Amino acid sequence: MNSYAFPGDIDERIMEIGSKPFIYMRTDEFSKINLESEQMLLDLIHCKNGRTIVYTGSGTGAMSAVVENYVSTKKRAFVIDGGSFGHRWYSLCQYYKVDAVDYIVPFAQDIDYEDMEKSLVESGADVLLCQHHETSTGQLFNLNAISEICKRHGVSLVVDVISSFLAEPLNMDELGIDICVTSTQKGLNIPPGLSILFFSAHLKGYTYNHLGYYWDFNDNLDNLRRGQTPFSPATILYLQLHARLLQLKDEGGEDKNIAEIHHRAKVFRAYCKKYGWDIPAQCPSAAITGFQTSDTAERCIFRGLIEAYDTYIMPCGKPGFYRVSHMGLQTDEELRLLAERIHEFEKQ
Repeated sequence: MNSYAFPGDIDERIMEIGSKPFIYMRTDEFSKINLESEQMLLDLIHCKNGRTIVYTGSGTGAMSAVVENYVSTKKRAFVIDGGSFGHRWYSLCQYYKVDAVDYIVPFAQDIDYEDMEKSLVESGADVLLCQHHETSTGQLFNLNAISEICKRHGVSLVVDVISSFLAEPLNMDELGIDICVTSTQKGLNIPPGLSILFFSAHLKGYTYNHLGYYWDFNDNLDNLRRGQTPFSPATILYLQLHARLLQLKDEGGEDKNIAEIHHRAKVFRAYCKKYGWDIPAQCPSAAITGFQTSDTAERCIFRGLIEAYDTYIMPCGKPGFYRVSHMGLQTDEELRLLAERIHEFEKQ
């Protein structure tokens, strides 16, 4: 099997952990692993003296936790809605009855940052929720510009970096981000099932709300001080996360990982140009390539790749629009073959 859907093909050494006996969670050994993982995660995102919460749950669970515990303490949220994942922030605010402004950005377009700043000021919002990379379209937003706007107006910044963490440069402290959200099945390249919150040191001592039992920030943060979780964790995934973080460290850290992902994106996009596939994103992230084909009716590309080659790419709600992840294990030759096979089915 070849997977160009998240998390992509995973190193066999990481996968093997899932087939072996694992330690009991309520032990010093497990606590030590979690505390080491927390420090390595904070180092990768450049969040000095920060904290993390690692949940057994999807990225949406972590986003929900942010709204329950943190956004609900603010008077109004400003949401950058550039696609299905940006809209999820707004849906969560609606669900928890948090006052929110839905600032819509057209499909695969960059933000008009001057207009956004004007709208933010007019809204009176005191927290901004956005994606770094809108995974549904491939569009990478300019976090430097967003950060400067938030700093100018004293607005707290919360960013979903689920598909940009370890695929794009990201320095949480320099950007002044209060909370980042990510999960394990993207740049970390291990199976799905864990989501991760990063808290800046600025939030130390912050008074959070308590609107949800499982996701409660204080309960989870208190437990992690001793390397534990309040409820039963997905133990194997925690062990895979720890092993993957050590592997990243040994292989050159985030800079090398990011460089490899950018290389793969460049290689595949050359084939997009060769075969005439448009890349709609104004500022595409290297995390994925979202490209438009002429396969607008039956998704023959998507099914054809699975049935003929046991290969997976990601479809989208927009007909003929597909996404190829550049995370996970993939070679230049594999990307050439993938493009050739997509073209083969497109002609059919």
